Amino acid sequence: MKFKEIIKRLTGISTPVFGVSWNPTSTERDIAKDVVTYLEDRRVLYVPSEMEQPHHCVMSILEIRKYLTDAISKLEQDSELAKSLRALRAACRKFLELTDSRNGDIVRYGAHSGHWASWQFNGALGELRGVFGIHIAKIAAAYGLNVENDLSLILPREDVE
Repeated sequence: MKFKEIIKRLTGISTPVFGVSWNPTSTERDIAKDVVTYLEDRRVLYVPSEMEQPHHCVMSILEIRKYLTDAISKLEQDSELAKSLRALRAACRKFLELTDSRNGDIVRYGAHSGHWASWQFNGALGELRGVFGIHIAKIAAAYGLNVENDLSLILPREDVE
């Protein structure tokens, strides 16, 4: 998805995009670009949940959390990018907490349609994707980045009214 299309979907961003009063540093922009590129290849964020294996999702979320921690360590702690990456990392932790209850039943039985664990797993995955969509859109808008079509599926929809 092109940068200009992402901008149309966002409302309420207080930072102007490439405005006179704010320009992202090249280091921040490079890190933002690397993060978005990394997340574009994480199918747990956009593949229909019925195609996912809960154990693989958990492993992928663990890898994403580690990657985000590494990226945060390269940033000024009060930067907007660091704040968004911390929010993504917190969403990863919440997903892991929600899917780690009841002796691992959610991971073990989450792929079985109709089983209570599938409801818990799909709810946690949906919540994670929602948080990621908002922050990826915010990052892409702030740093002028395009987002691949697969990952753009989780970005907020354009308000047509």
